[in-house]
Amino acid sequence: MKLIVLEGVDGAGTTTQALRLATHFGAHLTREPSDGPIGKELRAILRGERGPVDESAVALLFAADRLDHWHREIAPALARGPVVSDRYVMSSLVYQAPVGEAFVTAINGRAPSPHLTILLDVEVAVAEKRRLQRGGPVERYDDRVTQERLTAAYRQAARAGGAVIVDGNRDAESVFADLVPLVQSCLDRP
Repeated sequence: MKLIVLEGVDGAGTTTQALRLATHFGAHLTREPSDGPIGKELRAILRGERGPVDESAVALLFAADRLDHWHREIAPALARGPVVSDRYVMSSLVYQAPVGEAFVTAINGRAPSPHLTILLDVEVAVAEKRRLQRGGPVERYDDRVTQERLTAAYRQAARAGGAVIVDGNRDAESVFADLVPLVQSCLDRP
């Protein structure tokens, strides 16, 4: 079966579109950080509930969560059908880039590659507006300068990694209309 991954900055619409795609295709829906023990700890760190945490340690936690997530949830779900994930390895390559691409690549080397990665590409101002509208705590990477770096890094990573780039600035229906044939094409491939 196939692993389809949606990537993008917070506010790009990955969560909304992952849910819609999983529902549409009858796929298993998951996310990273995962809902497992390491993922829950990562969410607390991202919300600032653990105080300052070294960025290299955060990168290691993301890689550890990913492997746990793969073995605990993704691989068993793939045995039953397609899986749609709200983020995966590309997020680590983008968000943890300041600790060094070689380090982040190495610690994620055991994570199997997805069959399709889609970047929901949005302008920084659009993502910021969406985050503010949904409310919730300001997280570790939400400041404007960081978001500008992340947006540029996602675009570069998508081009280098063969991801499909979809304009996420539009309304959810228009974005979904573009995503469905991309996912269908992936699912139809042997």
